[in-house]
Amino acid sequence: MAPSLRTHRPLLRGALLLATSTQLVSGAVQAADANDVMRLLDQRACSSCRLQDADLVHADLRDADLSKAQLQRANLSRAQLDGANLQGADLTFTSLLGASLRGADLRGALLEGTDLRESDLSGALLDVDGLARSHWKQAVGVNPSASSYADLHNSGVEAALQGRASEAETYFNQAILKQPDAALSWLARGISRAEQAKRDLAAADFTYAASLFEQQGNTKVAQQVRQGAEDLKKNPQGNSAGNGWGGQFLQSATAIFQQLAPLAVKYFAPLAF
Repeated sequence: MAPSLRTHRPLLRGALLLATSTQLVSGAVQAADANDVMRLLDQRACSSCRLQDADLVHADLRDADLSKAQLQRANLSRAQLDGANLQGADLTFTSLLGASLRGADLRGALLEGTDLRESDLSGALLDVDGLARSHWKQAVGVNPSASSYADLHNSGVEAALQGRASEAETYFNQAILKQPDAALSWLARGISRAEQAKRDLAAADFTYAASLFEQQGNTKVAQQVRQGAEDLKKNPQGNSAGNGWGGQFLQSATAIFQQLAPLAVKYFAPLAF
């Protein structure tokens, strides 16, 4: 494990003050305020602090008060932020890769372009759709209500096309919780379940998807999907991707997904890390 920033506080303080002085002399744009950084590390309380571009990798900031802090582009990778108050903080394009945010309060935080991959968000407080413009793949404890329906569905599509059927099923589960009448997600979950030999569950998903497609006036797709459900019911013990309609359907899954999904184009700005 990397040494804590608190261990080398005197050296860090000097380095930060020197860096800040150099920026002021050269006329460059000042980023993090050195005194604010040190106050945060000393007291773990720095509401409304200027911490833009700060390097806080592996920092121990459990239960810290960072409400309304300016943390744009800061590097908080692998930081410990369990229970931290980040309400209203600006985390635009901030790196929280692998950070622990268990029970952290992120309500009102700006999370556009924020890198939350591999982070732990178990019990974190987030706005509805709060993660919709962030990067949270492989994060733990993501609440479906914090992600948009389209992003959950598209994540399932990506996992399915890469052969990760179980992971895809989980994403589609979350998408369905978010939007229960989304026929496409019911169909997609059925495909991912069929690929795992969960044929009874897959048939049930296809049947329900067919009814939803029918309600939407898409009778041709409804008939196709309903026929597929019937074929699965007739051969519930068959190989998941080997024979019959199920195998043919799965073999053409890529084409189906490309035709019907994703529902929304990802509009995230590229990561700046």
